[in-house]
Order: sequence, then structure tokens, then C-alpha cells
Amino acid sequence: MDLEYTTQEKSFRDDIRAFIRQNLPKDVAAKVLEHKRLSREDIIGWHRILHTRGWSGPTWPKEFGGPGWTAVEQHIFDEECTAAGTPPVIAFGVRMVAPVLMKYGSPAQQQFYLPRILSGEHWWCQGYSEPGSGSDLASLKTAAVRRGDSYIVNGQKTWNTLGHLADWMFCLVRTSSEGRSQEGISFLLIDMKSKGISVRPIALIDGEHEVNEVWLDNVEVPVTQRVGEENKGWTYAKYLLTHERVNIARLGESKRELRSLKAIAARVPSNGRPLIEDVRFRDAIAAVEIEIRALEFTVLGVLSAEAAGRDPGAISSALKISGSEIQQTLSELKMRALGPRAIPHVPEALDAGWQGEPNGAEWWAALSGRYFNMRKTSIYSGSNEIQRNIISHRLLGL
Repeated sequence: MDLEYTTQEKSFRDDIRAFIRQNLPKDVAAKVLEHKRLSREDIIGWHRILHTRGWSGPTWPKEFGGPGWTAVEQHIFDEECTAAGTPPVIAFGVRMVAPVLMKYGSPAQQQFYLPRILSGEHWWCQGYSEPGSGSDLASLKTAAVRRGDSYIVNGQKTWNTLGHLADWMFCLVRTSSEGRSQEGISFLLIDMKSKGISVRPIALIDGEHEVNEVWLDNVEVPVTQRVGEENKGWTYAKYLLTHERVNIARLGESKRELRSLKAIAARVPSNGRPLIEDVRFRDAIAAVEIEIRALEFTVLGVLSAEAAGRDPGAISSALKISGSEIQQTLSELKMRALGPRAIPHVPEALDAGWQGEPNGAEWWAALSGRYFNMRKTSIYSGSNEIQRNIISHRLLGL
């Protein structure tokens, strides 16, 4: 694969950089680069800024309001945004449910939901996992019973990311108990303001409120908010997960974190010299850099396949495994570099403007929170063990 950029692609990169430089609020960028807490308005605000330029759906084709970028242009956009410290694109809407709606949604659903995803009017969350139905998602029990023109939904979803901020949830529900478990699942779009929905926080190991339990008690959902056919939701769910796993690779973010790791190693002393000069630590940096380079080739290949209308299939599982393990390795190496200073976890350090005591703002204080948060990456969106099973079955025929 040729990674030399054409003159046109270099000009495209310059345009992206100029736009970000002129429009990204400096206080928001500082939060991202320092791993501070982002507010809903920080994320939505940047999304709306992108929307003014037609860039809030960077992977979308022109026919649905996107820029229609090539795979390389999408890659450049991601690199420049993450390098500058922009908030992430709201993935549950833009990169997950939107592709499902484009492929399987009715014209009415496309016309209603897609423009609102692009504008940032609708924030989406995911209703997949349940207690006892995580990696074995097909065993889910949340039930939807048809009554006239509506479904009555009862059940519980868990590990629901940012559902307390969301306007809508795409949700897998059981509409039939006959046949194989995968055959009785439907894909519903549920308004989070519906009567009967309760959202309860789950505190993660870093103490942050990022995920939730969502309880559905006789929630009425119009049949018009079902995507595709009844009992065919497993097909749509797998299609969505393919896009989610590509997104989880977070190539641009890992390249930014690699640069940050090198900067820390150059700053931290070890035996009277910068840690970056320690041969063993430098070898560890080189090893993860090689993995990032390999991931870059694979991501570009998958993006090219998607742009050509091809399903990346099980390769998305390889991206998920590699991308999540790289993210964890980078956070681990930062903790190793900091040594004893990495031990305390100070939740207050995640607040913008926090001043450490007694020596002023400590630049490393938020890194332990990042380390704890990255523990989840090898588990969500299907654990890495499950992804290896998918690869062995679908690619190796085992």
C-alpha cells in the first residue's frame, strides 16, 4: 500500500488543519489533550461547528448529506482532528446507527433521523448488552410484544454508554422465542423521553459516570420505529457492530498518544538521564509504534473496502483486537514512565483548571484515570476473546 499522499491530498490536509485552527475552542482542545472531563456542550458544540462545514458525518456519502470523502481523506480528517485535540464525533449516531439506517431504514426513517444526527439535534446511545447477555448477545431477554401499531417493551439494558445524555436509543429486543435465538430479535429506535424509561448510573473503576443501566417498563414504541423486518434485527445488529469495531480501532488517537508517550519519556528522568534514552523502554516504544503502523495499513484497507461498498467482515474484529490492545499498551507505558507518581488516582485532576497541591498543577495527575478507563477497551463491543473466535471461524474456517 502506498502511503505517499498526492498533491490534492496534501492540500486537503492543509484545509482541515486551517479549519480546525480557526474554529476549535482552545479550552476544549486543552481538555481533550490533557484527558480532562468533557461536558455534553463541549462535544455537541464541536459537532455543530463541523456541521456548518458539512463535516459532521465524515464517513457519509453525499446522497445522505455527508462530504463523500475517499478512504484516504477520511483517514487524514481523523488524524488531524485527533492530533489537534478535537472532541470525538458522536459515534453512536454518526458511525453506528446511521449506516444501519442508510442500508436498512425506510425512506421515512432516513429523512427524519439522518439530518438530525448530522446537525447534532439527536444524541444516540446503544441498547445491546444486558445482565447475562454481553458477549453472548443473542441470549438477550428484553421483550417487545406487538399491540396494534406499537410494541410494548420490558427489560433491562446495561453498560449503556452516555445514555444519561442521549435523546434516542437503538435497541435490540426479543420479538419471538421460536427457532434459533438470533432469529427472534428486532431492531427498535426508542425515544429516551418515553414514559417508562429509567436511567441509573454505573460508576466505573476510575469513579466516572460514563455508563448506565437502562430499565424499560411497559415502554410504548411505534411499529414505525422498527428498522427493517421483525425478527431480522440480528442481521442489522451485526452490520452495526462491524462499523463499531472499525471505529474502536482509534488509529488517530493512538498516534497522538504515542507522541505524548515519547514526550513524557523525554521529560522524565531515569538514573540521571531522560527515560527515552533507556534502551529497554525505547524498545517498548518501538514495538507499539510498529503495531500502530500495521494497524494503519489495515484501517486504510478497511476504509477502502467500505468506500467501495464491500463489507469488511471479520477484518473488523482484527481491528478491534489490535486497536484496543494498543490503547491499553500506551496507557500502561505512560504509567511505567511515571513510576511512583502514577500510583495516586486523583478524580479532581480530571476537572479543567484543577491545581494540584502543594506544587501547583501536576501534568501527570489525570493519566491514572486514563489508564483505568482503558481497561474496558478489550471487553466492550464483544470481548477480544470473542473476536478471536470470529476470526478463527470466518477467516480460518476453524
